[in-house]
Amino acid sequence: MRKLWKTLFILVVLAGVSAGVYAWTRNSKKGDGGFKEVEVTQGSIVEKAVAVGQIQPRQKFSVKSKISGIVKRALVQVGDTVNAGDPLFEIAPDPTPMEVTEVDRQVESAAASYRKAEGDYQRSLQLAKSGVLPKTDVEAKKESYDLARVAMTKAEQNRDLTRKGRLTVSGTESIIRAPAAGTILTRTVNPGDPIVPLTSYQPGTEMATVADMRDLIFKGTVDEIDVGKLSVGMTTRIKVGALPTDVVTGRVSRIAPQAQQKEGATLFDVEVELQPSKITLRAGYSANADVIIREKKDVLVIPERLVTFGDGGKKATVEVPGSDPKNPKKLDIKTGISDGLNVEVVSGLTKGQKLVERPPKEIS
Repeated sequence: MRKLWKTLFILVVLAGVSAGVYAWTRNSKKGDGGFKEVEVTQGSIVEKAVAVGQIQPRQKFSVKSKISGIVKRALVQVGDTVNAGDPLFEIAPDPTPMEVTEVDRQVESAAASYRKAEGDYQRSLQLAKSGVLPKTDVEAKKESYDLARVAMTKAEQNRDLTRKGRLTVSGTESIIRAPAAGTILTRTVNPGDPIVPLTSYQPGTEMATVADMRDLIFKGTVDEIDVGKLSVGMTTRIKVGALPTDVVTGRVSRIAPQAQQKEGATLFDVEVELQPSKITLRAGYSANADVIIREKKDVLVIPERLVTFGDGGKKATVEVPGSDPKNPKKLDIKTGISDGLNVEVVSGLTKGQKLVERPPKEIS
């Protein structure tokens, strides 16, 4: 029992000592006001607007097929470089039994019409030689004969496309080729996948995307608060998230005339033309672009939190140490550009001069 009381007594004493130390420390801070001194420095300050976006190729296009079927061979992989006209995919036709029957019947019907038109034309020639049939009727029979021949050729080509995926007359095969030079960014089909053709009524299956990776730009958005300060041609520094130590430079090439609403914010699209660089960039890199509005070097700089603005922002004051440490003096200054954290001092202060920073207000 005595041991328990002794332990409790020691705990009470320690608690009392801790409370006393805390109270003494707090009173000592209040005694000197808790002020800090900050020195006026010389440096650079940049007023900028931030655009958030990605590195993207200027031109990117999709590869689609104009015939239906199944992918027989895929001749490229993601990352391959191709030239215009290089083969990318081979399509094997996969018609339904109904389609095969339909094209066969069309060929038979067209052939029968052709044979009849040919016979009528030959008989009209014989009758014309005998003077029985006028020349105009012969010309009409010849026209019918020519049209029947064209219809039969068309039916045969349609049959070849449906059954073989190629035209017997022209020799065109069902090979999908690159429409322009570039790098394969994506390949969305593999051998065996079905293909829906591109027509006037349907978009078709996207088989791959190709882009020229030698011509990249930055595409992003900037807030409506900053867009009024931007103009085409402004210098831009781009920081790529995947390359934290590298900085890519460029110039603003386009500012959208109309805003877009995104998650309750009003944003404007901007594009930045990248300047030549040895840095290897890839499509889709996330990046932030600092658009330089104004930049000054070797100027007096102080933290903006030390400045008190009044009269609608026309008047700026700071506090400097006075004769009484508890009562710093107020000093009028003239400020210049700001980057949100630091502000330029145009007049009123000198390099190395001390300013007073008050402690943050306690929240009760």
